[in-house]
Amino acid sequence: MKPYRTGHFTKNIAPLAEKLNSSLRVDKRLYSEDITASIAHAKMLAKCGIIPQSDALDIQKGLKSILDDIESGRLTINDGDGEDVHMLVEAELTRRIGTPAKRLHTARSRNDQVATDFRLFVRKACGKTAALASELIGVLIKRAENSLDAVMPGFTHLQKAQPITAAHLFMAYAEMFFRDVTRLNDCKKRLNVLPLGSLALAGTPYPIDRDFVKDALGFDRLSNNSIDGVSDRDFAVEYIGAAALIMVHLSRFAEEIIIFSSSDYGYFTVDEAYSTGSSIMPQKHNPDVAELVRGKSGRVFGGLTAILTVLKGLPLAYNKDLQEDKELFFDVYDTVSDCLEVFCGMVETLTINKERMLEACKTGYINATDVADYLTAERGIPFRAAYETTGAIVSYAASNKKTLEELSLDEFNLTADADKGLFEADIYQKIDIKTAVESRTSVGGPAAAAVKAAIKNLKKRMSETKEL
Repeated sequence: MKPYRTGHFTKNIAPLAEKLNSSLRVDKRLYSEDITASIAHAKMLAKCGIIPQSDALDIQKGLKSILDDIESGRLTINDGDGEDVHMLVEAELTRRIGTPAKRLHTARSRNDQVATDFRLFVRKACGKTAALASELIGVLIKRAENSLDAVMPGFTHLQKAQPITAAHLFMAYAEMFFRDVTRLNDCKKRLNVLPLGSLALAGTPYPIDRDFVKDALGFDRLSNNSIDGVSDRDFAVEYIGAAALIMVHLSRFAEEIIIFSSSDYGYFTVDEAYSTGSSIMPQKHNPDVAELVRGKSGRVFGGLTAILTVLKGLPLAYNKDLQEDKELFFDVYDTVSDCLEVFCGMVETLTINKERMLEACKTGYINATDVADYLTAERGIPFRAAYETTGAIVSYAASNKKTLEELSLDEFNLTADADKGLFEADIYQKIDIKTAVESRTSVGGPAAAAVKAAIKNLKKRMSETKEL
C-alpha cells in the first residue's frame, strides 16, 4: 500500500522515501487502540446523525472482526502491508464491508487519530509499569521484614560509615520505587485528555459529540485547543522521564548488588538463576543480570534525550517528525518492563549473608559516632568537642591496630587531660554494633522498631495509591 496521495500528485513516491515514510513496523502495536477508538468514533458519528446507523453497525462489526482475527493470529500484520496501522485497518475494513468503511474517517484526521491511539497506549503503559514497580516494592518489603536483624555496614562515599541493617537498605529502595509509582499515576492523570475531534489542527464543522467519545474511551477531559491536541507529546515525555528515574533507581540498586556480592564483600549472594559463569574461569559467579540492568539504563536515558530533541524545534501543529515518538516510546517501555520484572526475581532470591555482614562491621570504626554521642548524651560534652575527642580516640586505635571495642577504659581516657575519667564501663554497651543500630529509633532510622514502622507506613501509602 502506497502512502496516501491525492490526485494532484503526478509521480510515485521514491522507494527509499516510501521506506522512510512507512511506520507500520513500529505502530502496528497500536492496532487494538486504533480499533477501539475507531469503534467509539463510529458510534458517535451515528449518534450525531453524521453517518447512517446501519453503516455504523457494519463498521463496528467489521472492526471487531479485524481485532479478533489479529489477536487470534488469523490476520497477521506484515511490515509491507501499509503505510501505517491506521491506513491498514481502514483498508482491511473496506475490503471486508465495502462502502460503509469509507465513512469512518468522517470528522477525523490521522493527526488526531494517532494522538488518541498513542494516549490510549501510554495510559495502559503507565498502569502496567506502575504494577511492576509495585510488585518490586512488595518484594522489597518482604525482604525487609525478614532481615530486620541483618546488621551490615552503611556507607557514604563508598566508605564504611555507620551500622544499619539489610532491611533498612531494602526499604530505602522501596521508597524510591514508591515515588516512581506516584509519578506514573500523575502522568496518567495528566495524559487522560481526549484529542479526537481536533482533526488535522483546526477542528471540524460537523456537529460531533466529543464528550460521547471521551466517556466511551475512558478519558477525563477534552483537549481545549485543537492545535495543541494533535501536537502535544508531553505525556510521552513524562512517561519516559518517569521510566528514566526508575532505571536510575534500578541501576543504583544493581550497582550495590554487584559490589556487595563480590568476593571482597560477600554480603549478598546472587542466585544462580540470575548469574552466569566465565568461558575460561570455572570459579566465576558473575552478577550479569544486575550488570545488564545497569547498562540498559543508558538506553532509556537515550530515549529521553531523543524525544526531547525531536520535540524541541517543532513548529505547530503536526509534523512528521512526531513519527519518531512511538519507536522511542516502545523501546523505553519494553526495556523498563523487562528490567523491573527480572529485578523482582533477582531480589526475591538474593541470599543475605548475615554473619559476613556482621563481621564486616568490626572494621572501619563504624561505631565512632556512638562514642561522640555517648560523650554528648551521657557526659554533657558539646557535640563538636565530643567529635574532636572521638577523632583522637579513633586515631589512637588505628595506630595501635585495635578496634574501639578492644580499647581499655584507660585508653579511652588517654585522649586529653581534661577528658580523663569521662569514659566508664557503660561505653562498651553503647558501642556494641547491634546496640548502635537498635538505639537509632528516630523516624526513618535503622532500628527494628523504626523499620517496622516504615514498612507499615509504606504499606498504608501503597493501599491509598490508586492502582492504575
